[in-house]
Amino acid sequence: MAPATSSASSAVTLNINGEKHQLTVDHRTTLLDALRERLDLTGTKKGCDQGQCGACTVLVDGRRAVSCLSLAVASDGREITTIEGMAEGDRLHPVQQAFLDLDGYQCGYCTPGQICSAVAVIEEHAAGWPSAATDDVRPEAGPPPLTPDEIRERMSGNLCRCGAYVSIVQAVARAAEAHEANRRESRTENAKEAAA
Repeated sequence: MAPATSSASSAVTLNINGEKHQLTVDHRTTLLDALRERLDLTGTKKGCDQGQCGACTVLVDGRRAVSCLSLAVASDGREITTIEGMAEGDRLHPVQQAFLDLDGYQCGYCTPGQICSAVAVIEEHAAGWPSAATDDVRPEAGPPPLTPDEIRERMSGNLCRCGAYVSIVQAVARAAEAHEANRRESRTENAKEAAA
């Protein structure tokens, strides 16, 4: 039975990191506050609370979103991935591993949002989405090279007050290379299976 609601609240089902959570939330409750205050998923950080710093970035249906500007009721039934859902058991996501290997953090406060954003950046780039730094935006041009300038532009919504940007750019580049290698390997395996 769904919890009782009032005209100022609604029952929602939040699909977070593969697990369904049923909550009754005030219509004004942000996704960030639902995650942190109601579900104890505190990896998503509250920074500026105005959508300007990116510390609260999560993935909603695979696309990055600043959760401080997203209402929990608008996330009803959508697939949400937070930093807590990135790793597979004890195996870190390749972006997490790259941040760790290349010191893509200092205090670490912005890191969960940086990582969630970087995961989406890599997918957006692989899909051929241009950025403001992309020279040739024609679809037939394919994905542009993922240069440091491209990475900086694509990650520009995530601020690091410690200034770890050089290592963050290197970490995103390394994770993107691993992602592309995995895609090539998968295509090769699929081609072998199709030929067999």
